[in-house]
Amino acid sequence: MSVRSRSRRARARKRRLPLRYLLPSLLLVAMIAMLMLRGYVHSEIMADHRIQPEAATDKVPHRVLDGGPVIDARDHHINTARIPHQKLVLTFDDGPDPEWTPKVLDVLKKHHAHAVFFVTGTMASRYPDLVRRMVAEGHEVGLHTFNHPDLSYQSKSRIDWELSQSQLAVEGAAGIRTSLFRPPYSSFSDAFDDKSWPVTEYTASRGYITVVNNTDSEDWKRPGVGEIIRRATPHGGKGAVVLMHDSGGNRAQTVAALDRFLPQLQGEGYKFLNLSEALDIPSAHTPVTGVELWKGRAWIYAVQASENITGVLVVGLAVIGVLVMGRFGLMLLLSALHARRVRRRGFAWGPPVTEPVSVLVPAYNEAKCIESTVRSLMASEHPVEVIVIDDGSTDGTALIVESLRLPGVRVVRQHNAGKPAALNRGLANARFDLVVMMDGDTVFEPATVRELVQPFGDPRVGAVAGNAKVGNRDSMIGAWQHIEYVMGFNLDRRMYDLLRCMPTIPGAVGAFRRSALERIGGMSDDTLAEDTDVTMALHRDGWRVVYAEKARAWTEAPESVQQLWSQRYRWSYGTMQAIWKHRRALIERGPSGRFGRVGLPLVSLFMVLAPLLAPLIDVFLLYGVVFGPTQKTIVAWLGVLAVQAVCAAYAFRLDKERMTHLISLPLQQLLYRQLMYVVLLQSWITALTGGRLRWQKLRRTGALGSALNGLPSQRSASVSGGDRRPVA
Repeated sequence: MSVRSRSRRARARKRRLPLRYLLPSLLLVAMIAMLMLRGYVHSEIMADHRIQPEAATDKVPHRVLDGGPVIDARDHHINTARIPHQKLVLTFDDGPDPEWTPKVLDVLKKHHAHAVFFVTGTMASRYPDLVRRMVAEGHEVGLHTFNHPDLSYQSKSRIDWELSQSQLAVEGAAGIRTSLFRPPYSSFSDAFDDKSWPVTEYTASRGYITVVNNTDSEDWKRPGVGEIIRRATPHGGKGAVVLMHDSGGNRAQTVAALDRFLPQLQGEGYKFLNLSEALDIPSAHTPVTGVELWKGRAWIYAVQASENITGVLVVGLAVIGVLVMGRFGLMLLLSALHARRVRRRGFAWGPPVTEPVSVLVPAYNEAKCIESTVRSLMASEHPVEVIVIDDGSTDGTALIVESLRLPGVRVVRQHNAGKPAALNRGLANARFDLVVMMDGDTVFEPATVRELVQPFGDPRVGAVAGNAKVGNRDSMIGAWQHIEYVMGFNLDRRMYDLLRCMPTIPGAVGAFRRSALERIGGMSDDTLAEDTDVTMALHRDGWRVVYAEKARAWTEAPESVQQLWSQRYRWSYGTMQAIWKHRRALIERGPSGRFGRVGLPLVSLFMVLAPLLAPLIDVFLLYGVVFGPTQKTIVAWLGVLAVQAVCAAYAFRLDKERMTHLISLPLQQLLYRQLMYVVLLQSWITALTGGRLRWQKLRRTGALGSALNGLPSQRSASVSGGDRRPVA
């Protein structure tokens, strides 16, 4: 193979859209298509409710104005027809309706009567079984347009669309075409005017017979059963086309009137026939086969799919509503209880912890940040030894630390093996039982280590989660992550602390008992979220995991969408892996079973299921604003946003943060959450397709170098006895 050919193939592979991007895109397009289709068949899209006022009649032929209710203007010849004596053609408009049409059909069947049902395409598409039943029981079906607009306002192309889509629905539902048509808002023949008559001429050119009425029951007014019967009864034995409705509202009076009207007039010698039977003409139905039949069926299948999928989405919206509100309620209640407990006067975890601590700093290409990280540790108010584990860096990270020649700071080098291996290497070199772990781009405050290890005064505590803060919060993405850290992470940790099922010790600031880690086999590389994995393992081993709100650490959050995507993709996929790895806890006993039956469901609901369904709120917001009740939709969404704002404000108050960053909360909910949704969806696809995800290294800027002013460059005392030599 030539070099040029290989190059072309390589470019083709690069241009090919990866499956993890293709599937979310296809899913999004399919969801939008289903919602649009649902909106169309529910007359929320393309609906036109205008009604033409009366106009002059000078252009309407007199034979139409003075003729019968059946107008056949096909082949440029105008013929009208009246129903013969002692014959009635009952016609029902606007259906089929899932509640009232079956009842009307039952009454007609009970009294051996036939009728004509002028169906709308929207209803026929949604309830095809009823159209099929109409035809099977000897009734005729006519078209009443698709969306029920006044056709005198519409263009010829729109009229064609209304007819063809309605016909498609009837074909798919019953396997027939019909030549009968009734315009919406029509009445008697003498009501044709210069606006409506051209529509009849045009529909005739398309092969349709127009059927109006000459007896109106006015059942839509619900005047009472007796009044409906009186208005529907012709005089002197005359035949008639009677207008009734089987949809469009409560039709209980219509059904009750039919049950009395039919036997009453049958006793007077009347026959209730469909139009073809009454006029003794060929049936208005023509069977369809082949491509036309399959097109109609495909349309019905698509509509039914959109109805079912939308129904599932509505259920999902209800579920996410309950989950979101439930989570907010739990967070507010339990975080308040947690803050009250740990802030009360005299609270202590146990005896003060003063013993030295080993701080492990795994670092891979952290040249821009590592000096600030190490110097912040040198300012610690608690005695520490610092072990920087250089995981095969190529940017001189280890040399930078060694050149500082700080007391109590050691460098351990290893070939690139990943963060879990680096932490295990650090554990092997640690001198003390209490071990603090942090990232190479994180800066500690002087009191952080001291506050982080105080919970170990309780011998039941095996690990402590610190309070991670976003340092680079000046950009929009940084501000959104700042809100997420304060509201989503720290309120969650307060809640999980009280529930004793903390899912994750943050990699940026966490502390462990070395003995607890040794019991569970150290840091595992089975998942991409080693911090979540080890936390769950500690719970299952019977250790308590708690939250220390005053142990603040400042970390550099991703600066770009691509970096944020990479980080959250790894987090969400790793969390799924950890949940799956520890799934046996659901059926175990003791501490493991308690975590499995409390912690795993909560983590699955709040960290996997809820974020995946959360965009439904925004999808239905957009749908409601464009096609639905706009005002109610906006009010509902603002209500959800207000609840979130209350939670966020409370979280900021607990953490003593400035409220100004909450200005960007609405945008965060509209934009940032969608990004998190796509990331989570991609993680699901990766998991379901068996894909593997490499470690994602974020590009650092060193923006935290001056985040904490006034940090001294040296500590006054070293716990290591002045050992400055790096360890190879």
